[in-house]
Amino acid sequence: MQLNFKQIGETGKPLIILHGVFGFLDNWLTISKAIADNGFKVYLVDQRHHGRSPQEGPLNFPTLAADLKEFLEQQQIIDPILVGHSMGGKTVMEYAVTYPGTFEKLVVVDIGPKAYPIHHTKILKGLNAIPVDTIENRNQADEILSEYEPLLSVRQFLLKNLYRKDEGGFGWRFNLPLLSTDMANVGAEINSSQKVETPALFMRGEKSTYILDEDLEGILDLFPNARLETIIGAGHWVQAEQPKAFVATLLEFLEVTI
Repeated sequence: MQLNFKQIGETGKPLIILHGVFGFLDNWLTISKAIADNGFKVYLVDQRHHGRSPQEGPLNFPTLAADLKEFLEQQQIIDPILVGHSMGGKTVMEYAVTYPGTFEKLVVVDIGPKAYPIHHTKILKGLNAIPVDTIENRNQADEILSEYEPLLSVRQFLLKNLYRKDEGGFGWRFNLPLLSTDMANVGAEINSSQKVETPALFMRGEKSTYILDEDLEGILDLFPNARLETIIGAGHWVQAEQPKAFVATLLEFLEVTI
């Protein structure tokens, strides 16, 4: 698997960032520059079925974790810091329990190892309702999607994946048919009989319900050296809604003096 990626920064400790479902690496460009400016070589990676990475094979966390391992080997990256948001957070957790001892620190943003029920159903209906082959512009797509998703910020995030094809019409950067059938896999539980002792930071948004207070016990069962930080004023999209607080919390965990 040859994953699409972008490197930000030329020197420093390697730090990998994995986006969430419906996302792609461009979502993290601004944040990655702030991190790189503090002494890190940042790799933004499109997970399979997203962005400009191949849309082939299954969509499950053992596969996504194996993709990450292959990427690290291809780029000859040793002991990186692993950062993942939502689906990307599940991927780095799966990597951590499958390949322990191969990374320095783990950062998981607004997701826990527990199983999550199928969600995004209404969004998927809205995305599938958009006739990408015949619409003329993004405004038409937004008008249709607004019937399913009222928040403009969410629609703008989703429609960043819409691109104009050379042969005409539009297409999606993510594999919409596969996401429509396999979304249950995106909420799958991460479990292991072995504890991962590597230091881990779990960040959650104050307004988000993805990590509840009672979830901390399950996190510590897998990652006994984990800590949980709550970012005030943020929802699920912690890094986008409170970028300064996100970067400051990350750098403090990485023991960087700002």
